[in-house]
Amino acid sequence: MKNTIDRESAITLLQKYVRSKTVYFHSIESEAIMRNVAQKLQATHPEENIDIDLWAITALLHDLDSELTTDDLARHGVETVKLLQKEGYEIPEMFQAILSHTEALGFSEIKRTTKMDYALAASENMTGIISAYVKMRPTKKIDGLKAKSITKKIKDRSFAASVNREFINDVDKHLGLDRSEFVTLSIDAMTEIADQIGM
Repeated sequence: MKNTIDRESAITLLQKYVRSKTVYFHSIESEAIMRNVAQKLQATHPEENIDIDLWAITALLHDLDSELTTDDLARHGVETVKLLQKEGYEIPEMFQAILSHTEALGFSEIKRTTKMDYALAASENMTGIISAYVKMRPTKKIDGLKAKSITKKIKDRSFAASVNREFINDVDKHLGLDRSEFVTLSIDAMTEIADQIGM
């Protein structure tokens, strides 16, 4: 079994198992945010030796099973790990983050415990708020989006109601990131890949 995976291999897997453009974009957005968060934490806490690529690729692959588990969310995350194992990978830290990002669904006993776990759950939920807000803008573009606009929408629980605000707010307690800083990191990350995600 392989205990590492590079981005090229991860993209190949994403293209193999994910046919939905929405899920594909969400995966790339999550990856970009996770990379920014990992880079920020590595810069401020170099002693933790954060594996930036592992964090980013974990986010890229976290919803690999989305089309297999649409009608059975209890299997979400579990099937992703099975797919990765079938492809010859055994990466415990990645698997833990993927399994625990579904914690709020109430089906799994696996909870978020590591910084990567908390970062993945926050990052993938943040894509939902930003994407929904961009769709409301007249330009349908992310360019020029202000952090305060997103922060306001995080407080408005009727907006993008399926987004887990608690997971986003956990960045302060568990990552040592101010929420406004996390919002800025997220907007910057998605702005950098705007041409890839149709924004």
